[in-house]
Amino acid sequence: MKLKSALIATAVLLAPLGAAAQGQNCGNRDLVVERLTTKYGESRQSIGMAPKGRVVEVFASHETGTWTITITMPNGVTCLVASGQSFEALDEPVAPAGIRG
Repeated sequence: MKLKSALIATAVLLAPLGAAAQGQNCGNRDLVVERLTTKYGESRQSIGMAPKGRVVEVFASHETGTWTITITMPNGVTCLVASGQSFEALDEPVAPAGIRG
Protein backbone atom coordinates (compact mmCIF):
# COMPACT_ATOMS: atom_id res chain seq x y z
CA MET A 1 0.00 0.00 0.00
CA LYS A 2 2.86 2.39 0.81
CA LEU A 3 4.49 1.66 -2.55
CA LYS A 4 1.23 2.27 -4.38
CA SER A 5 0.70 5.55 -2.50
CA ALA A 6 4.25 6.62 -3.30
CA LEU A 7 3.78 5.82 -6.98
CA ILE A 8 0.55 7.79 -7.16
CA ALA A 9 2.09 10.72 -5.31
CA THR A 10 4.99 10.70 -7.76
CA ALA A 11 2.60 10.62 -10.69
CA VAL A 12 0.65 13.57 -9.35
CA LEU A 13 3.84 15.58 -8.88
CA LEU A 14 5.03 14.76 -12.37
CA ALA A 15 1.64 15.37 -14.01
CA PRO A 16 2.52 18.84 -15.32
CA LEU A 17 5.45 17.29 -17.20
CA GLY A 18 3.08 14.95 -19.03
CA ALA A 19 1.01 17.82 -20.38
CA ALA A 20 4.14 19.51 -21.70
CA ALA A 21 5.26 16.35 -23.47
CA GLN A 22 1.92 15.45 -25.08
CA GLY A 23 3.37 15.00 -28.55
CA GLN A 24 5.81 12.33 -27.43
CA ASN A 25 4.45 10.40 -24.43
CA CYS A 26 0.69 10.92 -24.69
CA GLY A 27 -2.19 9.64 -26.77
CA ASN A 28 -5.77 8.51 -26.87
CA ARG A 29 -6.48 6.50 -23.69
CA ASP A 30 -7.95 3.51 -25.53
CA LEU A 31 -4.88 3.24 -27.75
CA VAL A 32 -2.45 3.62 -24.83
CA VAL A 33 -4.24 0.93 -22.79
CA GLU A 34 -4.41 -1.39 -25.82
CA ARG A 35 -0.66 -0.97 -26.35
CA LEU A 36 0.12 -1.69 -22.68
CA THR A 37 -2.06 -4.79 -22.85
CA THR A 38 -0.93 -6.25 -26.17
CA LYS A 39 2.75 -5.30 -26.21
CA TYR A 40 3.59 -5.58 -22.51
CA GLY A 41 0.85 -7.84 -21.10
CA GLU A 42 0.01 -5.21 -18.48
CA SER A 43 -3.39 -4.76 -16.88
CA ARG A 44 -4.69 -2.08 -14.54
CA GLN A 45 -3.66 -2.74 -10.93
CA SER A 46 -4.84 0.46 -9.23
CA ILE A 47 -6.59 3.74 -9.95
CA GLY A 48 -6.95 7.06 -8.15
CA MET A 49 -8.12 10.62 -8.65
CA ALA A 50 -5.60 13.45 -8.83
CA PRO A 51 -6.17 17.21 -8.76
CA LYS A 52 -7.89 18.92 -11.71
CA GLY A 53 -9.93 15.83 -12.67
CA ARG A 54 -6.93 13.73 -13.65
CA VAL A 55 -7.00 9.95 -13.27
CA VAL A 56 -3.82 8.13 -12.22
CA GLU A 57 -3.54 4.43 -13.06
CA VAL A 58 -0.89 1.79 -12.45
CA PHE A 59 -0.67 -0.99 -15.03
CA ALA A 60 1.53 -4.03 -14.50
CA SER A 61 2.23 -7.57 -15.64
CA HIS A 62 2.52 -10.21 -12.92
CA GLU A 63 4.24 -12.49 -15.45
CA THR A 64 7.02 -10.17 -16.64
CA GLY A 65 7.14 -7.70 -13.75
CA THR A 66 6.89 -4.64 -16.01
CA TRP A 67 4.81 -1.68 -14.80
CA THR A 68 3.62 1.66 -16.14
CA ILE A 69 2.05 4.68 -14.45
CA THR A 70 -0.32 6.74 -16.58
CA ILE A 71 -2.27 9.91 -16.00
CA THR A 72 -5.41 10.67 -18.00
CA MET A 73 -6.54 14.24 -18.46
CA PRO A 74 -10.25 15.20 -18.45
CA ASN A 75 -10.09 15.48 -22.26
CA GLY A 76 -9.23 11.76 -22.58
CA VAL A 77 -5.54 12.19 -23.36
CA THR A 78 -3.40 9.68 -21.47
CA CYS A 79 0.27 10.35 -20.72
CA LEU A 80 2.94 7.88 -19.65
CA VAL A 81 4.49 9.15 -16.42
CA ALA A 82 6.88 6.35 -15.46
CA SER A 83 7.63 2.71 -16.20
CA GLY A 84 9.94 0.03 -14.95
CA GLN A 85 10.43 -3.58 -13.92
CA SER A 86 10.17 -5.82 -10.85
CA PHE A 87 6.55 -4.97 -10.03
CA GLU A 88 5.24 -6.49 -6.80
CA ALA A 89 1.65 -6.20 -5.59
CA LEU A 90 1.51 -5.25 -1.92
CA ASP A 91 -1.43 -4.94 0.42
CA GLU A 92 0.18 -3.77 3.61
CA PRO A 93 -2.09 -2.79 6.49
CA VAL A 94 -1.73 0.70 7.87
CA ALA A 95 -0.24 0.73 11.39
CA PRO A 96 -2.26 2.61 14.01
CA ALA A 97 -1.05 6.15 14.70
CA GLY A 98 2.03 6.24 16.93
CA ILE A 99 3.08 2.63 16.19
CA ARG A 100 5.98 1.98 13.84
CA GLY A 101 6.92 -1.35 12.32
